[in-house]
Amino acid sequence: MKSSYDIIIIGSGVTGCAIARELSRYECSCLVLEKDEDVCTGTSKANSGIVHAGYDAKTGSLKARMNIRGNMLMTSLCEELDIPFKRIGSLVVCTDEANRKGISELCARGIANGVPDMKILEKDEIREIEPNISDDVVCALYAPTAGIICPFRLNIALAECASQNGVDFKFNCEVTDVSKLGDEWIVETSSGSFECQAVINCAGTHADEIHNMVSDKKFHITPRRGDYMLLDRSLDGFVKHVIFPQPTAMGKGILVTPTVHGNTLVGPTAVDIESRDEAPVTADGLSKVQEGAIKNVKGLPLKQVITGFSGLRAHEDGGEFILEEAEGCKGFFDCVGIESPGLTACPAIGEYMALKIAESLSLKFKKFWNGICKDVVKPFELSEEERAALIKEHPEYGRIICRCETITEGEIIDAIRRPLGAKSLDGVKRRTRAGMGRCQGGFCSPRVMDILSRELNMPLDKVTKSGGGSKIILGRTKNEG
Repeated sequence: MKSSYDIIIIGSGVTGCAIARELSRYECSCLVLEKDEDVCTGTSKANSGIVHAGYDAKTGSLKARMNIRGNMLMTSLCEELDIPFKRIGSLVVCTDEANRKGISELCARGIANGVPDMKILEKDEIREIEPNISDDVVCALYAPTAGIICPFRLNIALAECASQNGVDFKFNCEVTDVSKLGDEWIVETSSGSFECQAVINCAGTHADEIHNMVSDKKFHITPRRGDYMLLDRSLDGFVKHVIFPQPTAMGKGILVTPTVHGNTLVGPTAVDIESRDEAPVTADGLSKVQEGAIKNVKGLPLKQVITGFSGLRAHEDGGEFILEEAEGCKGFFDCVGIESPGLTACPAIGEYMALKIAESLSLKFKKFWNGICKDVVKPFELSEEERAALIKEHPEYGRIICRCETITEGEIIDAIRRPLGAKSLDGVKRRTRAGMGRCQGGFCSPRVMDILSRELNMPLDKVTKSGGGSKIILGRTKNEG
């Protein structure tokens, strides 16, 4: 890998990868640096998977503009990149007549932001489309353009598309310093130094640290933890829309939503913490998730939870997206404070930032660019005839490894061998869903480890859960022989 590039992007979450894909349309050399072992390992790895309609953000703000544009772009992007996406609509539920005014204000803000086709529904109308809504419901703001998406596939597909169009990625490469030498930026990392004309800071909860290395105008990010509960797929259809409470200063509140894979997701909480990398699930957090969920959905069978998890949001003190060239730092571009609706906004942020940088570096479009990227082949989504033909040619697609999600050996091999392929259990999980079902990997994890060991030619005790020191096998319990 060379050490000099036109552009270096720090961070391979959805924002960094969306920008990388857009920049791959231009004639330039581009490198993405990631401190972890894979893409989608920071703030992008744990979120609600919601494509927001855009009524929540302050009118005229970058959050509002990027939300609306990102929502508009999502359908075509998901078709190009083979990403599961369903535009199921959202309901912001009011359960107290005294708060009805807040729903009207939210609707007015959405109209001002440009959200199409919203309307306020009354109790009987809501119960008709959402039978399990709380008996206390008074009214709700209905936004049909909201949707649900696979956040992992979105992040991975953006990265794969950028890679196939010439963008380099370097993992396990933590940025330790950024400085200017003449017209070049010098990016020091745990794996050596790189030179470039432009730096794009997409470092999530660390974005203020990266920015503050180069600029006198300082930023401050507060890591905000969110706890979630994921319920079994047997509840598919219990709720049909994304159901929100009325928002507060801490965010959009605890939602209840179906996922694109048929589970039911509940959460998140919003707790400001110190750690920028660790977000442990807490009993108190899960208790608050349950309390929040049952306020808006009655009879929700919370005992059918299959796992709890938590994630981090990068909340900048100003509460706004910062998408700009840093003051006094020509060629250093910030994407700071990318919290919700960052997932929705990422296609728009990619487009917006790539244009800024292309203008700054006078880049020209390539003559050929391939924006299409297919997902791992899923035999159980094929017809019987197609599946039989696939298994006849590739018998590994006939061997089921994950029984809960019916994931085959062929899919896991594909996930490992692809560009930017999986290198750990979590990497395989995010690309195939092996281990995401009811038993949470209790059956398939040893089998996936065997495949990783074989495909990557590494000893079994070197296979990790998520890179670094996350070893699964620490040593033998018995001597050989």
